[in-house]
Amino acid sequence: MSEHTKPYEDRMKKTISVLEDEFATIRVGRANPKVLDRLTVDYYGSDVPISQVGNISVPEPRTLMIAPWEANMLKEVERAIQASDLGLNPTNDGKVIRLNFPELTEDRRKQLSKDVKKKGEESKVAIRNLRREAMEAFKKAEKKSEVTEDDLKNMEKEIQDITDKYVAELDKRVEAKSKEIMTV
Repeated sequence: MSEHTKPYEDRMKKTISVLEDEFATIRVGRANPKVLDRLTVDYYGSDVPISQVGNISVPEPRTLMIAPWEANMLKEVERAIQASDLGLNPTNDGKVIRLNFPELTEDRRKQLSKDVKKKGEESKVAIRNLRREAMEAFKKAEKKSEVTEDDLKNMEKEIQDITDKYVAELDKRVEAKSKEIMTV
C-alpha cells in the first residue's frame, strides 16, 4: 500500500466499522445490550448513554435487565426506551427494568433483512465515492507533475484493488447479518 492510497483505505475501513456498529443495533429476536447503545437519558442536564447510568445484563436469551445505579434514573431509562424506535415495552419493578424481546415475525425478519441490504448498499456507495475521490486526487497530482504517468496507473490499479477488497468484505458482512436475521 502506498502513501497515496493509505488515507483512502483507512476511510474505507471506517465505513465498514460504521456499518458493523449499525448492524449491532439491529434487533434480531435475541436480547443484545448493543440495541441500547443509541439511546441516551438526561443525567443531571447531560445526555448520556443508558450503559453509563446502570448495569445492563442478559439474564435470559430474550430478556435484558437494566439496573440503574440511582433509583431516580429508572423513570428516565424507561422513558428513553418507550420513546425509541425499538418497539419494546419496558417493565419496571421499582429496582430494575426488564426488556422482553418477542420472537420476530416472518414479515419483520424480511423487512430487517431489506434494511440490512440497504445499509450495505449505502456503504458500498460510500466506498465507491472514496475510490472516485482518490482517482481525482491522483489525476490532479499527475497534472501537476507530482507523479509520473506510470505511477498514476499503478495508484489507480491499487485503489481499484483496495475498493474491490472492501466491497467484497461488505458483501460478506451483509450476507452474514441477513442470515442471522432470517434464522429462526
